[in-house]
Amino acid sequence: MSRNDKIDQLVETFFSGRLTRRNFFKQATALGLSTAGALAIVESVFNNTREAYAAQVDRSKLSKELNVYNWSDYIDEATIPAFEKEFGVKVNYDTFEDNESMLAKVQSGATGYDVVYPTGYMVEIMMKEKLLAPLNHDNIPNISGVNRALRNPPYDPGMKYSIPYQWGTTGFGYNSEKVKGNVNSWSVLFDPQYKGKITILDDMRGALCVALKYMGYSLNTTDKNELMEAKQLLMEQKPLLKAYMSAPVKSLLISNEVWISELWSGDVYMAMEENEALVYCIPKEGCEVWTDNMCILKSAPHRYTAEVWINYNMRPEVSAAVSNYVWYATPLDTAKPLINKEALNDPGIYPPQEVLDRCEFLVDIGEATRIYDRIWTELKAM
Repeated sequence: MSRNDKIDQLVETFFSGRLTRRNFFKQATALGLSTAGALAIVESVFNNTREAYAAQVDRSKLSKELNVYNWSDYIDEATIPAFEKEFGVKVNYDTFEDNESMLAKVQSGATGYDVVYPTGYMVEIMMKEKLLAPLNHDNIPNISGVNRALRNPPYDPGMKYSIPYQWGTTGFGYNSEKVKGNVNSWSVLFDPQYKGKITILDDMRGALCVALKYMGYSLNTTDKNELMEAKQLLMEQKPLLKAYMSAPVKSLLISNEVWISELWSGDVYMAMEENEALVYCIPKEGCEVWTDNMCILKSAPHRYTAEVWINYNMRPEVSAAVSNYVWYATPLDTAKPLINKEALNDPGIYPPQEVLDRCEFLVDIGEATRIYDRIWTELKAM
């Protein structure tokens, strides 16, 4: 094999996600390339890839605007401006704080949204309610970069209605200067010595997950006795809480006003950038593992442009930029060479399989939702 063939093979391996950035440059050096030369090759591949992406798009079908509804603090700052510049499409971008409020707004009608970002179990609910449009994979060729383990999720086998955007876990963050000992269990959220310094997600399924997993039950149980046990445990815990709180708790962790918070992995890592005492924990009992997904509403006024947006977000450099900004895991093997090394090697962001084996995806619990709703209403009213 010639030197040029070896370089081509090396570049292909790197962009497939099977080679780390460090090893790419190490092997490139062994082939006689300078760092600058290796960087030039990478940039050339990116430029060629962008041209290929542009050729995939029928610009005559693009709408003048696109309406996106995503979670707060969940996109790289350059994503929207770069998309608007490349395609000449104005992106109208709104945010939500939890799946249930997003669903309620979509169900109310007349939102005009094209792309929404539900978590896995909510995809299943929205599919059953016929709120989502089937995806034309021909317009989303970057789907080929999705990790094989995520291509047939339990809520949407074959990704017919959803494409993974980011994934992570829902454990808890804590202040290591305030919370001492071997902190590796949900039990710390029930410890009276931390009264007034604990928060639980302001989310029905998220809150019940804490109690259910702590007691050794499935996050998706429909057993009424198990749910009543979870209710009693959370009622006993309620006086220890500062609040049920989701995204806004990040600032309270940073300021030390809160010491322990059930929270999504990336939010804790973002807080850790500003407070070095913070630590993220996947409890020994396990927790939720989730994917947030890009979906197109059945009522979407700009469906083709929505598929172009999804495909754009699945470019390796775009997905990696989001992951590097929000500290969640990319679902794309093709993006992994561009993920910062610190995150890629962190088991809290990319957990090993033995840790993931203790975690569960949330699924639609059907009629049992009424029991969950009743428990949540009573907890919030206390």
